[in-house]
Amino acid sequence: MRDILPDLRARCADGVPLALATVVAVHGSAPRDPGAVMAVDAAGAVLGSVSGGCVEGDLYEVAREVLAGAGPRVVSYGISDDEAFGIGLTCGGTIEVLVRAYVSEAELAGLAALLDLIAADVPVAEATVLSGGAAGTGARLVVRATDVNGTLGTEGLDAAVTDDARGLLEQGLTGIQWYGAHGQRRMAEVAVFVRSHTPPPRMLVFGAIDHAAATARIGSFLGYRVTVCDARPAFATRERFPTADEVVRAWPHDYLAATEVDARTVICVLTHDPKFDVPLLVAALRTPAAYIGVMGSRRTHHDRLARLREAGVDEAALARLASPVGLDLGARTPEETAVSIAAEIIQHRWGGTGRPLGELTGAIHHGVTPQLY
Repeated sequence: MRDILPDLRARCADGVPLALATVVAVHGSAPRDPGAVMAVDAAGAVLGSVSGGCVEGDLYEVAREVLAGAGPRVVSYGISDDEAFGIGLTCGGTIEVLVRAYVSEAELAGLAALLDLIAADVPVAEATVLSGGAAGTGARLVVRATDVNGTLGTEGLDAAVTDDARGLLEQGLTGIQWYGAHGQRRMAEVAVFVRSHTPPPRMLVFGAIDHAAATARIGSFLGYRVTVCDARPAFATRERFPTADEVVRAWPHDYLAATEVDARTVICVLTHDPKFDVPLLVAALRTPAAYIGVMGSRRTHHDRLARLREAGVDEAALARLASPVGLDLGARTPEETAVSIAAEIIQHRWGGTGRPLGELTGAIHHGVTPQLY
């Protein structure tokens, strides 16, 4: 959604009808996860992608039909379908896609309100009925921590979904939930897709060196909100880090103690200077950060571990450090090193092996729940 957010908001502001196709379920290997969105507007323009090109042609026709008044529906694509190769899905797996139109002034206003919240980085969950229920497929409920808008058809269902949506939003999770017609638990009469829209995860880069500039660029490319921090005013400048969301001049451990770090945050320590690294890492290891990568040679890392033990850090905490930082790609330049760091972050998130896919067998996409970043 964030990839096409400006275009969607512009169309809503201009009153242009839209059909949104959203991946709601993935079975087996598939190129995009639940929540991936493709939009088709009244003029036939296409925004975004749900499969990287495999099913977009057929889905475009479905979206046009829904825009013309056919009503919201869930469509399924996969190699088990008779027409799979005809639509180009040769990469395996099955995806289920909800296609819903926003045509009236009220519908576009409701979508615009949701998009405004996402653009403002306000945590919000959108719950949509996929099947069953009094209101039928496409009924929507928009849930925030403080309020709820819309209805799924019954008071009991609204209450149950609101509770679950807030729990999923807190964890940054997206998926299908099942209920009875009035919100009863452990029943499978109504399928509801809950999409969590959370602010972008943070990447904290410490050390304003050339490797940090490259890491900040690739972090932004991957969708992180990037902060570069260094205590040296001559190095921590906007001119040196134009792609970072913010550049902070402060002692790293002081800044880390004062900023928000959650279970989706990744921390890259690139200073390899003990007077910065040791107090910073002591603070970092007290946070729930998903990843803490530290630059330096093996000798530097060995010395760093000794200093951290002297500072009272236990072995379980030290095991969280990814150091020397990055995967073994043979990287030499700052840009190549940044790719190595990014690769390790992705591997850590999804549980990959880091080996060439050509050496492996089985599914390309790991069927695991990612870490929350």
